[in-house]
Formats: sequence, structure tokens, C-alpha cells
Amino acid sequence: MQWRSIVIGLLLLRLALNCVLWLTFGLGFYQNFYSQKVDLYGENEKVAFENPSWLNHNPQNGDSKTWSKNVKHTSKNSYLNYFEDSKDEYAQKYNSFPDNLKVKMKDMAKEMFYFGYDNYMKYAFPEDELNPIDCEGRGPDVLNPSNININDVLGNYSLTLIDILDTLVVMGNVSEFHKAVKLVIETVSFDKDSTVQVFEANIRILGGLISAHILLTDSKQPFGNVGLQDYDNELLHLAHDLAVRLLPAFENTSTGIPYPRVNLKRGVPPDSINETCTAGAGSLLVEFGILSRLVGDSTFEWVARRAVKALWKLRSNETGLLGNVVNIQTGQWVSKQSGLGAGMDSFYEYLLKSYILFGDKEDHKMFNAAYESIQSHLRRGREACNEGEGDPPLYVNVNMFNGQIMNTWIDSLQAFFPGLQVLSGDVENAICLHAFYYAIWKRFGALPERYNWQLQAPDVLFYPLRPELVESTYLLYQATKNPFYLHVGMDILQSLEKYTKVRCGYATLHHVVEKSKEDRMESFFLSETCKYLFLLFDEDNPLHKSENKYIFTTEGHVVPIDKRFREKVWKDEVVVANTEKPEVRPANTSINCNRIPDERRYALPLKSVYMRQIDHMVGLL
Repeated sequence: MQWRSIVIGLLLLRLALNCVLWLTFGLGFYQNFYSQKVDLYGENEKVAFENPSWLNHNPQNGDSKTWSKNVKHTSKNSYLNYFEDSKDEYAQKYNSFPDNLKVKMKDMAKEMFYFGYDNYMKYAFPEDELNPIDCEGRGPDVLNPSNININDVLGNYSLTLIDILDTLVVMGNVSEFHKAVKLVIETVSFDKDSTVQVFEANIRILGGLISAHILLTDSKQPFGNVGLQDYDNELLHLAHDLAVRLLPAFENTSTGIPYPRVNLKRGVPPDSINETCTAGAGSLLVEFGILSRLVGDSTFEWVARRAVKALWKLRSNETGLLGNVVNIQTGQWVSKQSGLGAGMDSFYEYLLKSYILFGDKEDHKMFNAAYESIQSHLRRGREACNEGEGDPPLYVNVNMFNGQIMNTWIDSLQAFFPGLQVLSGDVENAICLHAFYYAIWKRFGALPERYNWQLQAPDVLFYPLRPELVESTYLLYQATKNPFYLHVGMDILQSLEKYTKVRCGYATLHHVVEKSKEDRMESFFLSETCKYLFLLFDEDNPLHKSENKYIFTTEGHVVPIDKRFREKVWKDEVVVANTEKPEVRPANTSINCNRIPDERRYALPLKSVYMRQIDHMVGLL
């Protein structure tokens, strides 16, 4: 009988041990995701993830290839072999996308655009925006001039109509485009007592006018007969008038970095602050540069380029990073946070896009140097996107001078960065970062303005219908033609229809968890979000079939990559000293998009094991 007692005792001990392990790695999973190892598979195929290392400082000596501990595998235990030999729910869900469904999604995106556009024209025009819940127009908040959330953007100049002009062309509606152009010519004036943000007026209004003008006057007419009879460059004249009214922002600054706001009638307000963000001051070059070439006046490009060079000169000598907010008179950094989101995003974007448009090698050098610093100091996680052990790559907010992490949130504007990585040729890193943002979208049906990756919860809960994730999805699909990205687009479309559609349009989500709404539909929803969704599913769009090559501004406006923009019609009168460090090409970049092998184009862009890992890390599993 004694041996039976021993056996029973051993069995009970083993059962107790199994319960403890189950509680530790089962119920306890991700209650603290900084102290766990997870068995994602069975007894014979184990994948143990190291403790997430995003809080750890980047590697010493600038070695950008050792962001996390690498663990070697035998071929027997490698989860790469497991992925290659197995089918799972991720592959089954995402590995194909029927043509008829693609047509349905394209039509759905078009209907979404016209539901918002038609109601704007019916209830809001000539005001700047539509309040989609009350079915009313919205203009500047004249009773509260300090309400910069509204007044920075709305200038009483029919913002939404100007912002969407080229979208009408992209969607093939030439007659409505002509009608809209005539309305702008007949009704819009910038002789307004409106104080607006230079950055917003530039990307939304100036960019919209320039893009529409180019489409109207393009002799090749890739979108069909878009030309308008008796058109006499009126949109270009309006763009020039607006840009002249923005020029006072560049005056009386000891650094050359512009003031953030101007009054369209009186110039810089007397009480204007001396602080501006890096993106706001350094993202004017594309629109100003094109305008200079169209009107033959170097002034606009010169002031915009001077601001970029001034910011670039202020970067850290140790890390090569820039801060978020700078004093335009002293050149001192007010905010030393360096990241990829709000306040910095389009600065990096326009370094590359300016080079693509204008061919200035100095822009390319600056972008390459900036990208190297980003990869060395902001990027955390495993070295390779699609192989190896460790946490998925993530770009964090750090101190510009030492690379130390400053907080544990990322913001929704950072979702643009995979698209920029595609343009730079770094498709692999783009795939990984995009997958992280898509996982957040799947969890909430939207992107919270800020997401705390340590707490797995939103820090700032609203979603104003931003386009950045859709933009990156579109560009990744163009680079890889992988049906996974069509599924992402479908998920986004269906979420927008389900959670944001209201009586007269689509409304900002006030709370991404509760899905409560705010009565505002920003112009970029129609000019960017709907445009990218439509193009994602419209394989035969002239934009994709034309011999012409195009690029999108940061507001999603279409501009051609045209040799005339690489030719200056003036002589440079000012020589600026070269302050560049030697060019260092980032190790992870390529000059083209051929990093994705053919055999992977219809497999998942990111292996299932890593998708599952990311889904765990945002609380989906």
C-alpha cells in the first residue's frame, strides 16, 4: 500500500506543478508583458519570446545591428521551419482576395467619398468643413481666437473643396472637378482677417491648388480630357497670392525658421509665440519648391529650404537627431523629444520627397543621415523584421541628445512611416511597423491618437479619421502586391462605415473604445483617407497605368515627377555653407523595392509567428 501512496503523491505533485505553470504562463500572460515567455505551439514546436526590450537603451557604439539579443536555433527547433511547413488561420485569412471583392471595396470607398463630399456641398459650402452630425458648415472660431485646434486649420476659404480637387480627378469625375474648379475661382479669396497655421495652409490649400492646376494644364492628360476651356491659370494665381501672404512668417527670425502662424491680411500677429515644431517649419519645401518653378520666382523655395537647413544645423552632434519644438529666435530646443510622430513626421517625409521631385543631392544626404540616426536610436526590437528572436521592431520617443527613451507611447501620425520606408526601399522594416499599427486598428476599429505600448492601452482616445495607416497600406500594396494589404484596407473601410458614419458624413471618434463621436469631419478624410482607400482597390486607375510617375504630398495631393521640376529657371544668388556630415547610407535600405522575393509575394508579408506575437502585444490574443 505504501507504494500506491507514493505514486498518488507524485501524481498530485505533478498536477500541482502543472497548475502553477498554467497559471503563470496561461492566465498570467501579458498581465505583465515584460516578464513572460510564451509557448505558442505544441510540445514539440516551442517558440519562446524574450522579455520585450523596447525600454532598453539602444546598443553601444552606434551598432545599429544589435537592437535585441539574437538567439540561435537548430533547424529542428526553428520556428521558421514551423511556419514553412504549416498552415494556420493567418495564412488562410489573408493569402487571397477575390477580384469581385476588390471591385466591391472600390465601390464602397467611392460611395464613402461621395457621401461626405455631397453633404459638404449641400450643407457646408462655402464654409471650411462639414459638421456631419448636425449637418452644418464650420468656419473659424471667431469668438475664441485662441482655439487653435480649429483656427490653425480653418481660414474661411472653403478648405474642404480645395483640399479634394485632385481626388475628383483620381476618381474619374471630370465634370464635377470642372464644377469645383469654377466654384473655387469664383468664390475663394485669401484677403481674409484669418490667422492660420503656415503649415496647414501650405499642405492643404497651397498644395490643393497647385495639384489641381498641374492636372488641368498637363499636356499628356493621363486622366483623360481634364483640361478646362478658358482656364487662364487662375488656380496658380490663387496659390501665388496665398504663398505671398505666408511669406511674412519667414521675416524677422534670427534663425530663418518661420513663425508658426500668420494673419492673411496683416502678417505675423504681434502676440505670436517664438516656438514652432520641426514638422511645421520644415515641411514646406515640396509645395513652395513646385510653386517657385511654376511662377519662376526662387523666393518661395529659398525660404523653405533655408528653414530646413536651419533645423538640420541644430541636430545633436552625438545622435544626429532633432528635437520636437524649437525657439525660432534663439535656436534652442524647447522640446528635446525625438520621434516619428506629431511635430516631426513630415520633416523626414519631405527630405526624401524633395529629393525625388527636385533631384537636389543635399536633400538625399540629409534623409540618409536622418534615417541612419532613426535606425540607430529610435528603433528597438529584433534586428530583422521577418526572422530571428526578440520583440517586433518599434520606433520609440527618445531624448535627442542621448537616445534615452522619454515615454512609452506612440501616436497615430507615426503610421505614415512605413509608407516612407517603402519609398526609401526599406520594405522589410515597413512591413513590420505597419503590422503593429494594423494590430492596434484591429483591436479598437480605429487608431487612438496615442497608444501606450507598455500599458497596452490608449493614452489619448480620439480618432479624427486620419489617413496615415491607409496611406502606408496602399504604398505597401503597390510595392508587394500582397493580398494581405487588401484585407487591411477592407477592415479599415468596414470599421469606418460601422463606427464613424453619421447622418451627413463621417464623424471623428471621441473615444475609440466607447465609439462616442465628435461633430467634425476634417478635410483630410476626403482628400486622403478616401483617396488612398479607393486607389488601393482600383488597379486600373490611370495613376497606376500611366507612363507618368506621381508622388503624393503629405496631404495626399497628386503631383507628377516631372523633369521640369528638376530644372531651375533662375540662377542661385545665395550660397549657403555646407553643414553636412559625411553621407552614410543606412544599412537596412535599398535603392528599390526588390527586397521582397517573388516566392513571398503571395505568402504573408510577415510570418504568422510574428503576426501572432504582435497581436499578443496589443492585447488581441
